[in-house]
Amino acid sequence: MAQFTQKAIIGTFIELLEKKPFDKITVSEIIKKCEISTNTFYYHFQDIYELLDTCLEIEKNRFIKNTDKYKNQREMIKAMLHDIKDNKKIVYHICDSLSRDRLERYIFESSDESIYNYVKEKTSGKNVSEERLNDITDMCRYVFLGFFLKYLWSQMSFDIDETIDRLSILFDRLIDCGSD
Repeated sequence: MAQFTQKAIIGTFIELLEKKPFDKITVSEIIKKCEISTNTFYYHFQDIYELLDTCLEIEKNRFIKNTDKYKNQREMIKAMLHDIKDNKKIVYHICDSLSRDRLERYIFESSDESIYNYVKEKTSGKNVSEERLNDITDMCRYVFLGFFLKYLWSQMSFDIDETIDRLSILFDRLIDCGSD
């Protein structure tokens, strides 16, 4: 029953995000729409930010679980960006409501593991220390953050496949230079 209630809360929250900005959605509105008590909501989520974090985590895990469906990390990132573009309204309702610090922190945290794995895979067989591997990962992460923010600011007008292919070439060159 708890799982069902949590899914109902998340589903209602997503429905509301399709209609209005994150900062205009209230716990009271979710409770009323779900026909649950305040205690029930707070049993599942500490606050609306935890609900948002849970939703974003579910989406991220959906892609991670299907990693074997993609040929490589590049294809997974392309699929993720296409999914983001398909849900443009929700994405902007979230991004336009969050502080830049929170948005950047989320992008960093959610991309950290996949960028590290990408760099580790590309440096496989080369003599690269863990410290150097982390430095290269940081550099790639900063490049990706800049790319993603520019993608959002441009109203997602980039050609995703072409841009990610070019970004991958840049990452590969960064990795090659850093692994010498």
